Amino acid sequence: MGTFIGHVYPGLFLLSYGLYQAGVVSKAVIFNDSLLYPSSPPRSKGRWARLWKISYGGLLKMLAGSLLIAYEISCVKGGLMLMNRELPPRFMYAKQWQHLTMFILLALNGCVDGVSKNFLPQRCVLLEKGTLVLTFYVLLLLLVSHVQDSSGVELQVHALLILVVFLLMLLFTIELWAPDTFQLLVIKSFLFQMMGSWLIQAGFILYKPVSGYPWLDNDISDIMFVTTFFCWHVMINALCLLGIYGISAFWHHCYRPSWKLTGSREASCYTSTVGPLYKLLQEVEQSEKDDQALLLSKSSP
Repeated sequence: MGTFIGHVYPGLFLLSYGLYQAGVVSKAVIFNDSLLYPSSPPRSKGRWARLWKISYGGLLKMLAGSLLIAYEISCVKGGLMLMNRELPPRFMYAKQWQHLTMFILLALNGCVDGVSKNFLPQRCVLLEKGTLVLTFYVLLLLLVSHVQDSSGVELQVHALLILVVFLLMLLFTIELWAPDTFQLLVIKSFLFQMMGSWLIQAGFILYKPVSGYPWLDNDISDIMFVTTFFCWHVMINALCLLGIYGISAFWHHCYRPSWKLTGSREASCYTSTVGPLYKLLQEVEQSEKDDQALLLSKSSP
């Protein structure tokens, strides 16, 4: 990951994921739909019907994590060794092993998503959210350790990235108690866009400056403009989020009006599964009230 491609490729994945999530949240907001169990237009029930139920988000995480793991290992000439053979032995490739740990966590998180949504008898949202929280806790620890030998422009770039990861970690922790909240998912989409676009920007700042000249660590103007660029990313990604919502609203209003009807029907089917349990609780409460009334009548003179 300590290369231009190593920053740009993960950034493109995170930015694409953030934009995709923005589209999903926009559709849910427009149709007042559930975010954990979103309704969808009817699919064919033939041989390929099961493909529509696959966790494509988990599959994408596994694929991206596996490709990044292979890329990180291939970047080390002579193989990725943990310790050298000298006496006393010393750890080697500290940053590369940290990058590898990050990518392994991404792939494992995709595996957990796939197992929860496709193999368990009932989807375990708490397992998915808990794994994601654990992933970002470890990612934050690795990033804080990652900048120990950084200074100047590189330190400022990574400090702003750590800020975004810290906010995501807090958001995922809150989601453990409020997983189906629109506001949190809007913020999550925005922060994933920020993390992705800033990683891409970091690749250009640290390895391929647009001007052709490297940024200077001893120039306070360069360090200040790193923060200025970050603020521009905040504004641009916020505008992208609003633009996606506007385009989604226009698209679904003009070209997909039947989706709202389908979503409302599926939502009613989903809520109807709660009906028998609710009726059973009502019957139990009514029987308890009858028993109390009977006892009172017997105890009264």
